[in-house]
Amino acid sequence: MLRLLLLCLLVATQATAQMPPVTSSVDALHREARADSGHALVRLQDAIPGLKLDIRYATPNNFTGKAQYAIAAAWLRQKPAQALARVQQQLATHGYALKVYDAYRPYAVTVALWRSTTAHRFVANPRKGSQHNRGIAVDITLVDMHTGAEIDMGTGYDNFTDSAHHNFKKLPALVLARRCLLKELMEQAGFNAVPNEWWHYHWRDKNYTLLNIPFETLEAVGARRR
Repeated sequence: MLRLLLLCLLVATQATAQMPPVTSSVDALHREARADSGHALVRLQDAIPGLKLDIRYATPNNFTGKAQYAIAAAWLRQKPAQALARVQQQLATHGYALKVYDAYRPYAVTVALWRSTTAHRFVANPRKGSQHNRGIAVDITLVDMHTGAEIDMGTGYDNFTDSAHHNFKKLPALVLARRCLLKELMEQAGFNAVPNEWWHYHWRDKNYTLLNIPFETLEAVGARRR
């Protein structure tokens, strides 16, 4: 019995040691932003007026079948948010606009997503954390800038098949052209794509802390400042 207890204690200690440093304090986030204003976490609809949102993890309409966020909100660090605003402006010349599926994601949700599936190549490992947890990743699609109607991008969001990959070519030429346009503009703005998700982009500079601040806290603090 003692050996079993010691073994369980060792496993628990190792698991704790494997968890990365995570900031859960708004005050700590503000100190980080005072040192570098580009690290501030900003509400995307304030940074990009008129931006469309469809925050899937605030609804059951995601791969887990359950809402993971208490409220629908989209936040991003200031530097990538400013870059995303420029992409929105450039897309307008093509008749398109952005719609956001996800942006900053509290670290606790990444842990929940990891536990919810065995398809771990599609979700971030909590041992490292996600670029979404750093507030530098955004999941997006294109919409018609006049009607707001979603544009066909070949698959829906969080599609785990090969057809969601950037190198998948068995799609209509117009769909491939739209993916290419979005990818080119995002990369020019300072974002990187990932090979297996046409909707996901993260800021090239990854030197940002992992965050576990709930949306309700961010919205409450943001409301007091607005």
